[in-house]
Amino acid sequence: MDPEALSAALLDVIRPLAEARRPESTAGLTAADLVLERPKNREHGDWASNAALKLAKKVGANPREFAADIAAALGAVDGIATVEVAGPGFINIRLDAAAAGSLAKTIVDAGEAFGTNDTRADEVVNLEFVSANPTGPIHLGGTRWAAVGDALARILASQGAQVTREYYFNDHGAQIDRFARSLVAAHDGLPTPDDGYGGDYIGDIARRVALAYDGDLASLDPAAKQEVFREFGVGFMFDEIKQSLHEFGVDFDVYFHENDLHLSGAVDRAIARLRERGHIFEADGALWLRSTDFGDDKDRVIIKSDGEAAYFSGDLAYYLDKRERGFNRCIIMLGADHHGYVRRMMAMTAAFGDEPGVNLQILIGQLVNLVKDGQPVRMSKRAGTIVTLEDLVEIVGVDAARYALTRSSADSNLDIDLDVLQKRTNDNPVFYVQYAHARTHNVARNAAQAGVDRSEFAPETLTHETESALLGALQEFPRVVAFAAEVREPHRIARYLEELAGLYHRWYDNCRVIPLGDDAIEPVHRTRLWLNDATGQVLRNGLALLGVSAPERM
Repeated sequence: MDPEALSAALLDVIRPLAEARRPESTAGLTAADLVLERPKNREHGDWASNAALKLAKKVGANPREFAADIAAALGAVDGIATVEVAGPGFINIRLDAAAAGSLAKTIVDAGEAFGTNDTRADEVVNLEFVSANPTGPIHLGGTRWAAVGDALARILASQGAQVTREYYFNDHGAQIDRFARSLVAAHDGLPTPDDGYGGDYIGDIARRVALAYDGDLASLDPAAKQEVFREFGVGFMFDEIKQSLHEFGVDFDVYFHENDLHLSGAVDRAIARLRERGHIFEADGALWLRSTDFGDDKDRVIIKSDGEAAYFSGDLAYYLDKRERGFNRCIIMLGADHHGYVRRMMAMTAAFGDEPGVNLQILIGQLVNLVKDGQPVRMSKRAGTIVTLEDLVEIVGVDAARYALTRSSADSNLDIDLDVLQKRTNDNPVFYVQYAHARTHNVARNAAQAGVDRSEFAPETLTHETESALLGALQEFPRVVAFAAEVREPHRIARYLEELAGLYHRWYDNCRVIPLGDDAIEPVHRTRLWLNDATGQVLRNGLALLGVSAPERM
């Protein structure tokens, strides 16, 4: 009996009991309203519900008495072994072995679909992440967003959302001019400008520009020469960024060019829309958004007094463009230095008539530090001043890098110990989970050689305490994925997988799939193979959501 079936049974029991007290009390009540939770102490049962406490006032009953009535009726439902009332009205439910064990077959039959649903089918999501300036390799902050963003896209899609991964290509502004001047200086053998970009990659890109340009660079005036290095250099740099991300397992559906906002009239359209809504005013020769009406700490300049567009104008235009493309959920992932950015963006959302936190969500990520031999790693071989995506992958590989970056909440600082990630021991969390998956395949291979197959399924035989714990964790997977999607936190998947791996390893140490010696193959052995394979499937599904491979041998 899975949580959905148990919730339905609970609703079937509660409805007549509540209506007998107050006929109108169950209007609009659904199974989704009846929360089921795994008790922290497994001795309290398989599931717990606070339904009696939640509904008691509505039905005009004492919570504990109402809980006792629910428990008595629920105890008669097939598949439920015992129901007990605890405290002021909590209901603790224990399933019988057959009902609990049936989940193993459910998981194997569902395969990759286990943990998925279509509850978010009405969400059309634009997920913008990484969006690093094309002025250098991707640093660790961008690498963290690459791992977390791609995992979040996978998680949301697994719950039915239509997700578009988008990269905002910053090819407009002062940082691009500094990049171009740096390339020119490297080509001419001059020192890097004071506000320019250093690192060996600048020289590499400058040489590629010189080889790619058809004309005579020496004959160009300084402005024309800088434009050549800007155009070619940005293109080469961005090609490298895209290739690095692809090798990291991250590909985008849309690469949106900032420059297009200013060339297409998108800024003017956004201003016109806000003017229609009465939120634009002029002062000091400039054009402003009255964002203080929507919780901002000050009004924001859109067009400066010299006629130039302020940076915020691009934000207005870009958000409206996303909404006009049909996205009803715009999620933006930003670095730790963008906290002050959130309030004005939410005010902008409200000014357009949308709902902040719903139509627009902003996730802020914190810093990442690498540690090796107990000391921070600060310098890149190629970038000079920063550690890059390529540096991390070169040291620990794609799987370990992605897993390490997604297993902690993105809004907390993260220290990655490279020594731990290079170990093939249980101290390394990605190894621990991947090894559990590989072990399920090893068990299945050995079972096949011993003649143990899945031709029989007797869930009532799964009575060992480690089997109960393992089944309990497997049941949680759909709920964990759904909650990770709701709160936009992929790290919940990783932490769940580590817990599941630990329970599987303990089960492996206590329960045999293959009989000892010449003992006969019994139904319990075949059924345990189902449980083994179900665990492998859930580990595989969870790792796939994080973009991490599930090796069959290690």
